[in-house]
Amino acid sequence: MKITVIGAGNMGGALVKGWCRAGLAQDIAITARTLATLERYTSVYPQLTAHTDNVQAVQGADVVVLAVKPWLVDEVVAEIQPALGTAVLLSVAAGVRHERIDVYAMPNIAVEYGEGMTFVEEASPYNINKVSELFSLCGHVQVVPAKQMSAGMQVSGCGIAYVMRYVRAMMEGGVELGLRPDEARQAVLQTMKGAVAVLEESGRHPEDAIDAVTTPGGYTIRGLNAMEDAGFTRSVLAGLKANEQKK
Repeated sequence: MKITVIGAGNMGGALVKGWCRAGLAQDIAITARTLATLERYTSVYPQLTAHTDNVQAVQGADVVVLAVKPWLVDEVVAEIQPALGTAVLLSVAAGVRHERIDVYAMPNIAVEYGEGMTFVEEASPYNINKVSELFSLCGHVQVVPAKQMSAGMQVSGCGIAYVMRYVRAMMEGGVELGLRPDEARQAVLQTMKGAVAVLEESGRHPEDAIDAVTTPGGYTIRGLNAMEDAGFTRSVLAGLKANEQKK
């Protein structure tokens, strides 16, 4: 499968790196406006094909990924449309609709490391199968109806930043309590990995797992209650719903 990724920014670059790590470097073409940007990728993955010309890059592709800024989508679609042929046109530009786009997807930047969470909007079975196959190489894929894509974007696409903000807060707290920054970072990341492993392996609901480590009258319940008093859950929900309120 020949893949062209238009745009070498954070998301486009993460996808290219994730697919290269999965062994697809020889099948990928990437575009950017400058050779200097492209060299950051070809220096690591010399099998990549690099272009500064979008039209040239999409010729012969099976899947074309639009990973450009939302306000550039219309311009780029108009530019490449005559050369697309039968390629599946896939967009990862958040919240942008265009009649020529075949599939919309919302990955997060963890695709670079094979741990992405990607929501794919329902489309024709052929296109969905092809796109799901690609994204499954660098993480988990969930196909949802159009009305759920916004939720997927908040929980996953934006949500990865919310999780990182929590990690930062935990690190700051660890340092305030006496750990060195590197010690706090390692401890928080490993603790988060452990929490994910517990939930994934056991299938438990988070609240059930919380109960298992919460002793009556102990440190954990006091900490949890203090976080809730400070608005922890309300803050998370407010963050997830912030963009919905602007619609």
